[in-house]
Amino acid sequence: MRDPFCVLLVDDNPADLFLAREAFEQRQDQVGLSTCESAAEALAHLRNPELRLPDVVITDLNMPGMSGLELVQAMKADPALQLIPVVVLSTSGSSLDVEAAYNLHVSSYMVKASGFDAFVEQVDAFISFWVQARVAADRRPTA
Repeated sequence: MRDPFCVLLVDDNPADLFLAREAFEQRQDQVGLSTCESAAEALAHLRNPELRLPDVVITDLNMPGMSGLELVQAMKADPALQLIPVVVLSTSGSSLDVEAAYNLHVSSYMVKASGFDAFVEQVDAFISFWVQARVAADRRPTA
């Protein structure tokens, strides 16, 4: 049996982390959530051999110290982390931010929904997509 679907959320805003935990808690039967409050903390988490790698990383862009884009760059440069899908979840819908993220090969870019109910819907759509993608990958025939 496969481990539960695992998400690592990286965001420096305590209010956003709280909302995310609340939203993910509603789907705890399908997904486990770990959180980090900085990109540097996330990188240390990802490189800790005692911790399971997440199935997907969600990161904010604008954080003090190391930005979300710098986290993505570090992950893509690390052979042990480069294949982990990364989704940007940001308040910025700037075309420059979106383009910079996709140039680093993020899997998706989402602008944070305003309001808790809209955010929960966004999280539900995210979880549904990634859980379904994982199930589809599990069903692929092996060579």
